[in-house]
Amino acid sequence: MKCKDLISIADLSFADIEEIFNVTRELKEWHNKGYDEKCLTGKILGMIFEKSSMRTRVSFEVAMLQLGGHAIYLTQNDIDLGKREAVKDGARVLSRYVNGITIRTYAQETVLELARYANAPVINALSDYLHPCQALTDLYTIKEKFGTYNNLKISFIGDGNNVARSLAQVCVRLGIHFHVASPKGYELTTDFVTKTKQLADGSDLIHLSHDPKEVADNAHVLYTDTWVSMGQETEKETRKQAFKGFQINNDLLKIARSDAKVMHCLPAHRGEEITDEVIDGPHSIVYDQAENRLHVEKALLKLLLRK
Repeated sequence: MKCKDLISIADLSFADIEEIFNVTRELKEWHNKGYDEKCLTGKILGMIFEKSSMRTRVSFEVAMLQLGGHAIYLTQNDIDLGKREAVKDGARVLSRYVNGITIRTYAQETVLELARYANAPVINALSDYLHPCQALTDLYTIKEKFGTYNNLKISFIGDGNNVARSLAQVCVRLGIHFHVASPKGYELTTDFVTKTKQLADGSDLIHLSHDPKEVADNAHVLYTDTWVSMGQETEKETRKQAFKGFQINNDLLKIARSDAKVMHCLPAHRGEEITDEVIDGPHSIVYDQAENRLHVEKALLKLLLRK
């Protein structure tokens, strides 16, 4: 990887993504054989969590442990970044203590400012705008299941949120057609789509729709996420009404290919964006997807912290 940080998939080249996936595959194969490369012995990862999370915290802590390093968990109460202490001050101080920083936060600008002033590598573990670690994991999992990501139709049904944006970026960078069905008012914005198309020299790889059946038709992958993300609780009832008809259920799954896979980045609100029958059914790769967060993050940590 040529980048110092992982802030957005837009910063990664095709070769960078392929390198991440190759290292992921190697580390996962070794782990499954009972061997973990201790390439980060003595290295320390500072983890800033302004938003709580099970998968992100556990996967990064386990990743550092398996690679021989250590992780320090810092909540909003510990730092209160940007309020109790300026982001630039926190970045400069943490860079003298730790070898890398992950941050799970609300504002994308917080991630950008942290990376701007930190000497240590910064990994965007989630912001309200982007979720690059999740999207890299998703495409790695898709390639693992299908053996390729060429000529696949990947369809996202739901909110044009941080997950959808990062999925769009990685698909376009890899030359994959990405279809999104969202209710009116919840689509990927025109400005975002225009900028993302530039990652593939303007190729028209993002397809927007208001019809879940249209994007599900002949799809290799059906993907959804919660309709109400953390911080949007006051919009819950409005969103639930807007997203009626955008549920991944058996009826929608029948429209996709017979070998279609179903994905969800979790946590899932069962009975809302996805039914129990689908998430627990034979087409679901949700838990393989969740496991691969660990292996992709190990690859990112190895590539960024060993520099």
